Amino acid sequence: MEQQHEMYDVIGVGIGPFNLSLAALLDTQDVKAAFFEQKPAFAWHPGMLIEGTKLQVPFLADLVTMADPTNPHSFLNYISQQGRMYQFYILQRLDIPRREYNDYCKWASERIESCRFGKTVTGIERLEDGHHLVNVRDEGSGKEESYYTKHVVLGTGSSPALPKSLQGMPEEDVFHTADFEIQRHTCRAASSITVVGSGQSAAEAFRELLREQRTCGFRLDWITRSPGFASMEESKLNLEHFSPDYIDYFYPLPQEKKDEIFDSQGLYYKGISEHTITDIYNLLYEYSVGGEALNVGLNPLTKVTGIEQKDGGYELTCYHYQKEDTYSHQTDKVVVATGYQPNIPEFIHELADEIEFDEQGRYKVTKDYRLVEKKETPYNIFANSGITHTHGVGSTNLGLAVFRSKVIVNQLLGEEVYTVQDSYVFQSFD
Repeated sequence: MEQQHEMYDVIGVGIGPFNLSLAALLDTQDVKAAFFEQKPAFAWHPGMLIEGTKLQVPFLADLVTMADPTNPHSFLNYISQQGRMYQFYILQRLDIPRREYNDYCKWASERIESCRFGKTVTGIERLEDGHHLVNVRDEGSGKEESYYTKHVVLGTGSSPALPKSLQGMPEEDVFHTADFEIQRHTCRAASSITVVGSGQSAAEAFRELLREQRTCGFRLDWITRSPGFASMEESKLNLEHFSPDYIDYFYPLPQEKKDEIFDSQGLYYKGISEHTITDIYNLLYEYSVGGEALNVGLNPLTKVTGIEQKDGGYELTCYHYQKEDTYSHQTDKVVVATGYQPNIPEFIHELADEIEFDEQGRYKVTKDYRLVEKKETPYNIFANSGITHTHGVGSTNLGLAVFRSKVIVNQLLGEEVYTVQDSYVFQSFD
């Protein structure tokens, strides 16, 4: 293993939007940093970069603007560098295409010297003096490397959650929406397709398939255990839940109460945007003109409990939980929209002698995003993702990413580089 003897101030594990925000803010500071990502280049949910979809937060929630509008890695500077400022000005939109957000982040990651792709962090060791040794594998050469650092920041994001009841099937036939654009072409030759799940990803996949249905001729069904196809709660005062003020309220609550509250807030982050529901309804309405029979099924209140290969396709076992009735559903393809789960590297559990975990095996996190240590140490491991259980519903929201980066930067530099206000919104949650 090749060992780098220079000392870094901070090493980041993973380069998604959260750690990229931190890297962008640190890029203008006197800090020796490195951020490692196993992918060969920046890619943000590539399987859902559907043309026509838009970011669910305003472009101001870019990598840096909420902390420093003058930072060279801002979205407006990206637009300017692309020579598209007048087109964007005439567009007159706060929201931007999802594909453009991905392109913006890729642009920023290529400009920031500390971002290193094709590098997989395989382990972290705590040394006797409190420093960390980070082990890294180069995906191109296979060479093992190790780096010394004071602090570590985990930003490994989330991974697709596929229920056990739908696992073990051929991936070209039964796949998560995370692979929708990758597998989309395989759906066009199918005779029937079923979308399973709820929320924005399910709705977008269903809408895209509905747009192609008349050309391709397949049967299209949507099954969800939700009571209905509910729209996301996007009223202005409810959006204040995605604020530092709500973190101040939520964080001190007992963990049992936090879990209870989070489970009740699904429509803040799992509902369907109003414009997507409208698109779907408009298509259904147009298809029904002239009394034409729709080859479409919309089935709420239903849980898929199993799957079997049958007659060249798949048989889903479905349970309607209000009628308490079990039935079978035949389909050629299954698009699974069952969300994501925190992607916690295995080596974090190897640090169990040094960091604290709760009763459900989740690491404990301080309010300022440090993993809780069993003994005091001068250097820290920060969590930049996987913290919904401690910091609440806004933890995965891009609008709070820069605030979290501000807090972490201030700790890394030991001074208030970026101002953290006492209040940001109108309401008082407590």
